[in-house]
Amino acid sequence: MKHWRVDQLSWDLFDAAKVDPEIVPLVKAAAMVERNGDDYALYLKGVFHDDPDFRRAAENWAEEEIQHGDALGRWASLADPGWDYAAAFARYRAGYKIDTSADASIRGSRTGELIARCMVETGTSSYYTALAEATEEPVLRQVCKQIAADEYRHFKLFYDHMKRYLAREDLSFLQRLRVAAGRIGETEDDELAFAFHCANEPLSMAYDHTRCSAGYMGRAMGFYRYRHIERSMGMVFKAVGLEPRGRLSGIAARGAWRLLCWRRDRFREAMMRLEAPGLPLAA
Repeated sequence: MKHWRVDQLSWDLFDAAKVDPEIVPLVKAAAMVERNGDDYALYLKGVFHDDPDFRRAAENWAEEEIQHGDALGRWASLADPGWDYAAAFARYRAGYKIDTSADASIRGSRTGELIARCMVETGTSSYYTALAEATEEPVLRQVCKQIAADEYRHFKLFYDHMKRYLAREDLSFLQRLRVAAGRIGETEDDELAFAFHCANEPLSMAYDHTRCSAGYMGRAMGFYRYRHIERSMGMVFKAVGLEPRGRLSGIAARGAWRLLCWRRDRFREAMMRLEAPGLPLAA
């Protein structure tokens, strides 16, 4: 069940003067990925084909994900009135496919699938929190806060189901850690890079993963602060069965923050060299 609706947001408070042009391409790309939630629900319902409780949960989850895409798309259309959200999403949907007919998890087990979903919700919760805190535009701040809260609830949803399956499948700590690390690494695959391409680059420009990944990551990583990484690391630790608050979590968070800063700078350097004409460059 949805906890809010797009029409309930304070759209009349939109202030074009407070729009950060660096955020607009990110919001457009995020709208693509979020709106694609129905395909992911089909995949999850196939993996959990004999679990009616989880199948219902996946349907409710997808309904909220689709709403996230529509809210972000509506805001981006206000920030850039010339942008066509529906056309951009149709382009993304035509070019980025997942296996909606799968009947088993690509993670090797249902527990692994749910750990991977926890990683996704960890990342999105921290990301939208970072955007909400970075923007001065009041409507985007409201949209991002609502989405971040949803994504945190989604983490708990998948975590609770993960514990149920863990009792049956008994994945070792190392197996759980391997799935989590693997899914985190997938943030640089084609899903986000192609979304950035479809949402921001002209039809005449061919997709290039390196250019689009740099364009997305070079901007997105600039909005994170250490507190966002620290919170995320606690959620990661919880999902793999470690103490979410403690010395080890703190060490991991500091290491992750240093790595993020290093990669942010590398992505920005690549973005300056490869960026498509007309897009605002990161400072």
